[in-house]
Amino acid sequence: MTQDEMDAGVGTEEGAERSSGASAQPEGKAENGVAVAFGRQLKLLRVRAGLDRVEFGSRVGYAAQSVASFEQGRRIPQPEFIDKADRVLDAGGLLVALKEELARSQYPAFFRDAARLEAEALELFLYAVSAVPGLLQTEEYTRALLAMRRPLLDEDIIEQRVLSRIARQQVLNRWPAPLISFVIEEAVLRRPFGGKPVLRGVLEQILLVGRQRSVEIQVMPTVREDNAGLDGPFTLITRRSGEQLAYLEVQGRSILLTDRDEVRSVAARYGIIRSQALTPQESLVFIEKLLGEL
Repeated sequence: MTQDEMDAGVGTEEGAERSSGASAQPEGKAENGVAVAFGRQLKLLRVRAGLDRVEFGSRVGYAAQSVASFEQGRRIPQPEFIDKADRVLDAGGLLVALKEELARSQYPAFFRDAARLEAEALELFLYAVSAVPGLLQTEEYTRALLAMRRPLLDEDIIEQRVLSRIARQQVLNRWPAPLISFVIEEAVLRRPFGGKPVLRGVLEQILLVGRQRSVEIQVMPTVREDNAGLDGPFTLITRRSGEQLAYLEVQGRSILLTDRDEVRSVAARYGIIRSQALTPQESLVFIEKLLGEL
């Protein structure tokens, strides 16, 4: 299990190269250049308006400490803050124009392309072997994964990534709803990352999401003598155009496969994995049993 697979929480999270095998650059420095640039622009506009952080914060509904974090590029502001700040500072859309780039920059560099594709997908098929997929995680579970990261992450970065992980889950409530399928190794559902209360919470979350009509969740039992997923986790993404891509991760590097033959091979493997796993109904019963054991 790699730490970056756990951080990303995709099938396992502009880094993934569109290739048939080349890997992208690792995540890189913690500093977010887009957030820093936004923060400098925000401060210039605030000072130009003759407002100190306390007064400006009261007008947009945020504490002065939060404003300072935004201006220093240590935290990425929520979209509603950007909209309010643009109006209060009479920025004429200068701050709003950065909103999309800020949203992309909140993810680790190696996951940004995959996050965009995930949000727009017609279908998502995920195979998880290390941690619960990000689309099913609770805040507590995500925070526990990020806290285990080595080298240690700054607290601001942890909170930023918790928020971005939860924001990704909006795809579950999108309409028209994408078809989403998860196959999760049994061992993943037994790992008490963050403690038993955290595990209980994420299992309850999985059950809740698994009852949605557009979502199927299957468990791969540890006792299976045949498992086609030994090559590791992956995500299959089908775009609205019908194009299918495969997203892979390892050690903070990502690969976005676009070659039809390679993607077809991954898709075939996923079909076999699904046939080897418990059915969706059996899986929900199995997860309920795990909950009862905690």
